[in-house]
Amino acid sequence: MKVTSVEAVAVQGLAAPWMFCIIRTDDGITGYSEFGEGLVANGMAGLVKDLSRFIVGQDPRQVEKLYMDMFRGTQSVYGGATWQAMAGIELALWDVKAKALGVPVYELFGGPTRTEQRVYWSHLATYQAGSAEKLGAKPIKSLDDACKLVEEAKAAGYDCFKTNILIPAEKGQPWTGIRQGRSGPHDQPLTRELLNTAVRQIKAFRETAGPEMDICLDVNVNFKAAGQIRLGQALAEHDLFWMEIDNLDAKSLRMVKDHAGVPICSGEQKLGPINYLPYYEERAMDVVKVDVQWQGFTPARNAAKMAEVFDMNIAPHNFNGHLSTFQSMNLCASINNVLISESDPAQVKWRDELVTHVPEIKNGRVTIPTRPGWGTDLDEKALKKYAVKL
Repeated sequence: MKVTSVEAVAVQGLAAPWMFCIIRTDDGITGYSEFGEGLVANGMAGLVKDLSRFIVGQDPRQVEKLYMDMFRGTQSVYGGATWQAMAGIELALWDVKAKALGVPVYELFGGPTRTEQRVYWSHLATYQAGSAEKLGAKPIKSLDDACKLVEEAKAAGYDCFKTNILIPAEKGQPWTGIRQGRSGPHDQPLTRELLNTAVRQIKAFRETAGPEMDICLDVNVNFKAAGQIRLGQALAEHDLFWMEIDNLDAKSLRMVKDHAGVPICSGEQKLGPINYLPYYEERAMDVVKVDVQWQGFTPARNAAKMAEVFDMNIAPHNFNGHLSTFQSMNLCASINNVLISESDPAQVKWRDELVTHVPEIKNGRVTIPTRPGWGTDLDEKALKKYAVKL
C-alpha cells in the first residue's frame, strides 16, 4: 500500500474554518482527520502541502516512522503550526491503518478501556452570546436568558457544563462574551466590574443548576496570575468543577492552583509530551487538558500516559466538528485516566452533513464507536459544499 496524495480542506465553521486532512492510497483506502486551528487556515493548508513530501509514495501503515520523518525534517521550524499540520497527517494515517486492519483506532493501542465517555456541554451561553444568528438561536440579552440554557443542558441529561464570562450590554441588546483573549485590553486586568460580572453569572448559574450539576469556567488567557487568583477566590463558594486557564508558565500556574481555592484545568495549548513535563513536575494543575487535533494521536496519548504517572486525569479538548469528537473518543478508549471530555452540542447547522455518522450522545455520555478507523468518514460532497476558498 502506498500514499498517492495528501490534501488539506478548510470548511466553514462557527468562529473560524474547520480543517480536514485527506490521505488517499493506491488500494482505495482513504484516511480522514480533523486537525489544527482554522484561524490560520491558509498556513495550515500550506504546511500540509509542504509536509506531504515526507508521505506521498510511502506505506501509510508506518505511522510512527512517518511521524518521526516529519518531526526530524522540520526541526528548524519546531512546534506551533507545524506540529498542528503534522497532527493532521498523523491522524489520517492512523485512520488508514485501522481501516486496513478492519478495527477502530483504539484497538491498535490495547483498547477499549470503556464503552462510553462522560462529556460536558461546552461553551454554554458563550456561543449564543457571540454567534446566535449562525447557530439559529436566540441571542442572550439578560442573565435570565443565559440561565435558560443551563436548564436546557439539564433537560438534555448533561450533568456538567462549561461557560465563559458573559459581558452585559445595554438593555435589549445582545450580550457578548470573553473568549480566548480575543477581547479586552492587552494588559489583561481583572477589573472590579468584570469580577462582579463573573460572580453574578456563576452565582445565577449555580442557583439554576442546583448542587448536583458540575460547572466549569473557562478564562483561558484573559488575566494575569494575580487576576486568576482573585477570580478563583471570589467564585470558590459556588463549587466550580474547575477554572480553566492557559499560557501561564508552570510556576505561575502552581501559584494560582495553591491560592485560587478552586480546581485548575490547563494544558490544551501544549503540543508534545515534553512540553507538559514542567507542569507535571510542578503539579501545576488538577486536570490536564489534552488536544488530539492540535498535536496528533500519539503525542496526545503519550501526554495522557505521562499524566497518569503523576496521578492526574485528563480532559480532552474538543470544540470543532464531529470527526474531532470521534478522534477524542478513540483517545479516551485507549487510556485509563480520563475525567471527562469536551462536547459542543450547540454548533453550526451543517456540522452533521460533514460526516457519515454522528456521535451517539445520551444523558451526557458519548458511546465509544466500534466501526473501523475513527468510526466515521467525511462526506466529501458536503466538504465541497461548505468549503472555504484558500
